[in-house]
Amino acid sequence: MPEAKPTVRLLTYGCQMNEYDSELVASLLAENGYVLVDDHHPADIILVNTCAVRESANTRVYAQLSQWTHQKKEQPGLIVGVLGCIPQNLKDGLLEKFPGVDFVCGPDSYRRLPELIAHARAGGHEAAVDLSEYETYSDIAPLRVPGVNAWLAVMRGCDNFCSFCVVPFSRGRERSRTPESVLEETRQLTREGYKQVTLLGQNVNSYRSGDTDFAALIGQVAAVDGIERVRFTSPHPKDFPEHLIEVIAANPRICSHIHFPLQAGADRILKLMNRGYTLDDFLRLVEMMRAKIPNLALTTDIICGFPTETDADYQETVRAVSTVEFDSAFIFKYSEREGTPAAKRYPDDVPDDIKSERVTRLVALQREISATKNRAMIGQTVRVLIEGFSKKSPAVLRARTDSNKIVLFPTAPGLAVGDFCDVRISEVTPNTLLGQVV
Repeated sequence: MPEAKPTVRLLTYGCQMNEYDSELVASLLAENGYVLVDDHHPADIILVNTCAVRESANTRVYAQLSQWTHQKKEQPGLIVGVLGCIPQNLKDGLLEKFPGVDFVCGPDSYRRLPELIAHARAGGHEAAVDLSEYETYSDIAPLRVPGVNAWLAVMRGCDNFCSFCVVPFSRGRERSRTPESVLEETRQLTREGYKQVTLLGQNVNSYRSGDTDFAALIGQVAAVDGIERVRFTSPHPKDFPEHLIEVIAANPRICSHIHFPLQAGADRILKLMNRGYTLDDFLRLVEMMRAKIPNLALTTDIICGFPTETDADYQETVRAVSTVEFDSAFIFKYSEREGTPAAKRYPDDVPDDIKSERVTRLVALQREISATKNRAMIGQTVRVLIEGFSKKSPAVLRARTDSNKIVLFPTAPGLAVGDFCDVRISEVTPNTLLGQVV
């Protein structure tokens, strides 16, 4: 009988780039004879792709690693590997902290995974954490999770060095793929049936390949036959070009949604964060975007409790949120990340209960703003792309507008995941629109 192929369970924590990286990893493993299995099947190898940006993600990963250390006692021969940003930051320290981990692999070393697994099965332990100035994985076709949206990384790394962020240290310096490789991957997506693509980069504004910048690239992607919607994330306010705004405004296939991370409203805190812009700079860009892009939706990220943040600084953030009126916001407590400039320079001196209270108040304000914006849509008819079914009922479809708002509505004959349809909005919550198919 032929030898059974080794099985791999791959778990992913963190951002969209991690999701895309896991699809690259899945492709590399499948090409080398491994079989990917889900949580319901036993596995010979467990790989966890990690994020080092948020403390909550670290906590979940560490809990899993402790669990698998105990599992290895009951399942001799089980191999556990940790991938992504956490091992890139901790390196050999992760192997020392968790004896049940057999190897670690940083974001630029995924090509070595078959070798690392083989070494681990022979009893070895290794940390593959070299950063590359050139690796973009542009020659690897990701093994994608079925759905209506496909992630597509157009560049890797980051040169911004925001003081709170580990990304430049865990993913290295910026390097961009060629437009030809991005367009070929986009064409492959259409052959696989995808109608929406989301272009990824730690700072997509910085994309540059020869004479092609990001504004030119996204226009070329939107021109590929079969692609109906193009999204992108994340840009940086310090260098958001005006001509990118014009490209978005002129092209109906590029979605009228921009995720625009503010992080803080006080100029003093923005300077400590090394963000490279003032609040006035940010507001001028917002005004320009809204003047040129019809029905634009803006979302953002905000950190509460950055070192030395006073009540007055926090109130500046509150005023900024009230002024901009984002459609939604991801609001977090500051968590010190080892190795970042902020961790080295500034004591984490805002008490945790004050951080929590500031987050709670800001979330409440944003919910009011989101609810008001959504109530204004009652009676409107919106074009949506069906993504799946509601978690609460298989009789309710879940879709998304061009402006990235979630819409729930009853199923109707002839509708399927991946279809576009028109829905008239009849009810809303701060996070969701509800309606009926027109």
